Amino acid sequence: MRAQPSGWLLAARVAAFGVLAFLILPAFIVVPVSFTDTDYLSLPQDHLSLSHWQTVFQTPMWRNSLIQSFAVAVSSTLLSALLGSLAAVGFMRMSPSLAAKLRLVLLLPLIVPTIVAGLAWYWVYIPLHLLDTYFGVILAHTVSGIPLVFVTASSALAGFDPRLEQAARSMGAGPVRVLRQVILPFALPGILSGAVFAFIASWDEVVVLLFITSRNVYLLPRAIWDGINDNVDPAVAAAATLMISVTVGVLLLQQILSRREGGEAS
Repeated sequence: MRAQPSGWLLAARVAAFGVLAFLILPAFIVVPVSFTDTDYLSLPQDHLSLSHWQTVFQTPMWRNSLIQSFAVAVSSTLLSALLGSLAAVGFMRMSPSLAAKLRLVLLLPLIVPTIVAGLAWYWVYIPLHLLDTYFGVILAHTVSGIPLVFVTASSALAGFDPRLEQAARSMGAGPVRVLRQVILPFALPGILSGAVFAFIASWDEVVVLLFITSRNVYLLPRAIWDGINDNVDPAVAAAATLMISVTVGVLLLQQILSRREGGEAS
């Protein structure tokens, strides 16, 4: 006979679902708004309409900002995955005391408030002439994404058996081959998880963009921000729904890959 959950456990579950709904549902209110048949932000009045979605995909401003955002997010994610995974491997070989000190430095992008980071990037970029450039945005997003990959890759490497590396070296494998065929495949699940978070962080980031971009680099979060401030065009809701859809899609893809890797491992 299956045991029934106690009253406290049932109340805890209800409270957990309530908090989850409180956090998630306000973000998804933009979904029905994006299908409104009016020219202002509101729920659909008479029928559903795709006119605002057509505006997002047919207007050069929205279309270009979408393409630019995706290109910047992919570029910064690849760099973050490369540098973050190499940092995790390097920390694995350090002494515990030195690694603990340097780890705090590496995690600073996660600790420093985003608005402070945006102001810092602004003042650093002025003499370097990197304001409103793709390289400047990719660099800032890469620095923010490295700690995300580093944390997940380090967690994966925590279970790495040094005897695997010793066995590979005893069979004649050089350092590069050991790194490529032994260490990185072991850390791959953690690297992929961190890359997913790095992509989402770059895809959704707007605060730093307000400091270091203007019109030459016009990404989707900045376009949504300006659309809210300048007018009440429901195309903003369609663009926001598109951002949420990409974010949820990437997270679901990561979950599918994780389950597949777990099934193959078992």
